[in-house]
Amino acid sequence: MTSAASSLSRPSTKLPLTECLLLLVALFWGTSYGLTKSALVFTSVLLFIAIRFSMTFLCLLPLAIRDFRRGLNQDWLSALPTGLILAAIFLCEVLGVSQTSASNAAFLISLSVIMTAFAELTINKKRISSALLGLTLCSLVGVLLLTNNKGLNLALNTGDYLILAAASLRALMVTSTKRFTEGKQLTTTTLTALQSLVVAICAILAAIFYLPTSAITLPTKLEFWLTLSYLVLFCTLFAFFVQNYAVRKTSPTRVALLMGSEPLFGALFAMVWLQESLTALQFLGGGLILLSVITTSMREN
Repeated sequence: MTSAASSLSRPSTKLPLTECLLLLVALFWGTSYGLTKSALVFTSVLLFIAIRFSMTFLCLLPLAIRDFRRGLNQDWLSALPTGLILAAIFLCEVLGVSQTSASNAAFLISLSVIMTAFAELTINKKRISSALLGLTLCSLVGVLLLTNNKGLNLALNTGDYLILAAASLRALMVTSTKRFTEGKQLTTTTLTALQSLVVAICAILAAIFYLPTSAITLPTKLEFWLTLSYLVLFCTLFAFFVQNYAVRKTSPTRVALLMGSEPLFGALFAMVWLQESLTALQFLGGGLILLSVITTSMREN
């Protein structure tokens, strides 16, 4: 079977566990933007990232130590470059979300799906099938319709450019993770832990250099810690473990397409939790995203 045909072939009769986990990540990420905005009321962007990823690393540290003792992480250095990319993603994304509209952020970050297809072709020299590329474009159109309820501001501001940078880095992240870890002796748990450690260290150093000493304090509000606990457990710890696991099992473009459905879950969250209503075009956009992810999920690699 040619590489062009292998990305999407025949329907699978197996339960698509990896795909279901990726859609669950998209669901959690769909709720994260509003929660991140609420958490940033209590602290700065750099401290927020530092605390979030320090907590993630500490949660994974016992498992990573166990894997090192078992001799399962001889190629642990290959995780460090992806950690630097992840640090840049979060810096751009969190800063961008704080400076642009939710609709602009949701659409611009979804461009990482199509960027991943081209990054996979350029970096990993893997040809993307026409079917997978078509589903990617279908999902992108769906996101545009879903997030355009108040109109996208085509005059991009600083926040929009930061989100675009984050989208580009997301594409680089999944393709680089595939390239750096393929065939390496490194557990997914340790990979996620080391990535989190690198992000935390970068954020802490940046906070020390760029923030006044008086601003480097831990928030005391219970609301902040409850919000952060949710973000750490579901949107960071679970999400990045699944992403690292999935990208080692399937193609980066497939992973990006399934996780790129997060605007759909964000809209559903807004409907259920915030009692917001959707227009007919938004429902159509959501339907296109849903069609894309279901078709992708039910096809073999």
